[in-house]
Amino acid sequence: MKNFLSFLLAIVLLFGCTPNKDPQKIINLAIAKHGGQLFEGRTVTFDFRDKHYLVQRKQEGYTYIRSFEDDSLGQVKDVLINSTDLERYVNDTLLNIDDEWKFKYANSVNSVLYFFQLPYGLNDAAVRKKYLGQKVINDRLYEKIQVTFGQENGGKDFEDVFVYWINAKTSTLDYLAYSYLTDGGGIRFRQAVNRRNIKGMTFQDYINFKPQDESVAVESLDQAFIDASLIELSQIMNENIEIN
Repeated sequence: MKNFLSFLLAIVLLFGCTPNKDPQKIINLAIAKHGGQLFEGRTVTFDFRDKHYLVQRKQEGYTYIRSFEDDSLGQVKDVLINSTDLERYVNDTLLNIDDEWKFKYANSVNSVLYFFQLPYGLNDAAVRKKYLGQKVINDRLYEKIQVTFGQENGGKDFEDVFVYWINAKTSTLDYLAYSYLTDGGGIRFRQAVNRRNIKGMTFQDYINFKPQDESVAVESLDQAFIDASLIELSQIMNENIEIN
C-alpha cells in the first residue's frame, strides 16, 4: 500500500501541473523553521572530527574559529573573519603563512561551517536560487531548489552547484547534493539525520554519499538515492553543541 501511494503521487507530479514556486519564499521558510536567524548575535560552538569550532555572528560581520591539538606543532587556532581574512596561531603565536595555505585553511574552515549552519546562509548576496520542481522521496513531497553563486562575493568556489530538498509540509531541509571542483572535483549527496533543537535552533548531522558514476548530474541524485544506488562515504556528526 505504501509503495502504491508513492507511485500515485509520482504520477500526479509527472502528468499533473507542477507549480512554479518562488524559491526565495521556500528558503525563507526553511531558515525560519530551523531557527537559523538566531545565529545572529549568538556564539555557537561544537566539535567535529577532533576539532573545536566556533561561529560568532554580529551585524558588522562574522568570525569562525577552528582550534585543535597537533602532535608536532602544539595548539593550533585558525581565525577566519568574514570568510576572507585568515590568521593561524600556533601556541598563541601568529604565523606568517603564504596566500596558498591561507586559502586552503580558509576553505577547510568555511566548508565545515557552511554545512553546519544550513539552511542559514542561503540568503547571502552571492546566492542564486532556481526552483526545480517537486520530488517524492520516501513518501514525502519535496520542493527542489538549485543554488549557484555569482562570481562577485561568491568566493573561489563560486562554480560549485548545490541542490536542496525542502520538505513541502514541514519546511525542513532533509537532503542536499552538490558538485565541486576543488581537489579534483566530485559530486555528493547528503541525508539529514539526528535532528535536534537547542535553544530554538535546529541542528542536524548527515550521512554522506557519492554516486557510483560521478559523471551524473547533481540534480539527478535524488533518484539515485531512491534507487539505493549511492555509496555511503562517511557520517558528518557535530557534537557537544553549545549556544551562548
